[in-house]
Amino acid sequence: MWVQNLTPNQQVPTCSWCGKDFASTGRGRPRKYCSQACRQRAYEQRNNVSGTTIPAEAVIMSPERASELKDSLFELRCAAEDIATAVKDGEDPHEISFLCREMVELARNIEKLRS
Repeated sequence: MWVQNLTPNQQVPTCSWCGKDFASTGRGRPRKYCSQACRQRAYEQRNNVSGTTIPAEAVIMSPERASELKDSLFELRCAAEDIATAVKDGEDPHEISFLCREMVELARNIEKLRS
């Protein structure tokens, strides 16, 4: 399979259902989903909300998943506060870089709302 090389301004495509990054072939219409399973889940949701006032693109999650998301956002805020404290205290740039990478990874996981 031929994979398109991205220029610095281009972003890696992400699945419209699960948020996972996937490779673009660079040919034809851009893909919206990483797999047939995600495409099917998106179809099922659109079908389930048709005829209701719920928008087709709405993210519907269980109360447990909403609580997990809230906890994850708290972790992300704590990571940002750790970085701010490290900078204020004049920590080593390598330590600050490590904390930044950790925060970016937390944010990437949070972006995957349906995982």
